[in-house]
Amino acid sequence: LDFITYTGNYSHTALFARAEELLAKRILDGDPLAYFLQGQLYFEEGWYDEALAQFEKIKETDFQALYQLGVMYYDGLGTKEDPEKGVEYMKIIINSNSPKARHLKYAAAYNLGRSYFEGCGVKHSDKEAERLWIIAADHGNPKASVKAQSTLGMFYSTSNPKDLKKAFFWHSEACGNGSLESQGILGVMYLYGQGIRQNTKAALECLKEAAERGNIYAQGHLVEYYYKRKFYTKAAAFARRIAENDNIDMLAKITDCLPVYIAKGVAMATFYLARCLQLGLGIQQDQAAAKNYYSRACLLDPDVASDLELAANHGRI
Repeated sequence: LDFITYTGNYSHTALFARAEELLAKRILDGDPLAYFLQGQLYFEEGWYDEALAQFEKIKETDFQALYQLGVMYYDGLGTKEDPEKGVEYMKIIINSNSPKARHLKYAAAYNLGRSYFEGCGVKHSDKEAERLWIIAADHGNPKASVKAQSTLGMFYSTSNPKDLKKAFFWHSEACGNGSLESQGILGVMYLYGQGIRQNTKAALECLKEAAERGNIYAQGHLVEYYYKRKFYTKAAAFARRIAENDNIDMLAKITDCLPVYIAKGVAMATFYLARCLQLGLGIQQDQAAAKNYYSRACLLDPDVASDLELAANHGRI
């Protein structure tokens, strides 16, 4: 058997065609689940027009199709953006008593909370967003929306007034359920005693594991930790690797972390790399390169760069 021919039979295109063929046969045989699976196959391929048409056929009887349609209308996938319709479909799922809708309620509540928080498709309301996210988070249930648990952690970190104890609780729940984003933030909270007693050992455990899993925000804080403890060679080498990241949106998709936190992590690393280059700490001095990295840090996150510049001017770093 020729190796090239053998592997060619398992190309993505061939597998997709085979899956489409099998689902078409199951639809002819009257399998109700096959309708949704065919729509989902198109959705995963990015064939949003075809997915939308398929989901529309079964939305009256299939809550999974209704949920996907809600996402597609809200985000404008395969159709013109219609956030009001997206909100309407999520509300139908949340308010349904059908057992077939039960497993979708956590995700629907998270999305609806996001709609209220952003004021998109519905009038802005932090209170309603918080209420829905608490429903979606379900006391930290691992089968609930981990995204909602992590989002509550961020919500309480930035609310007015802040509630860092609640923020720490929800990030802990989300981290325990696998959230990479919350793991990085927990490390920072332990490091600086935010919402919990300061614990450097726990902080480094969280930050290092999150960094190894690809959390750029955690990586940026590790650079800062190394720099402040005068491990300059380690800080500079690590910072240089992080500073090479130039596609924030792609990293957000890969890690499922918010672009704003990724940008903060890259900005921190980039600023500390510039500082090392300017002063010749752990790396050969290079004023021109330092200037370029300082500029890039400002572009990535002006607030982070401004805070670090102030610290540098006062001799704190």
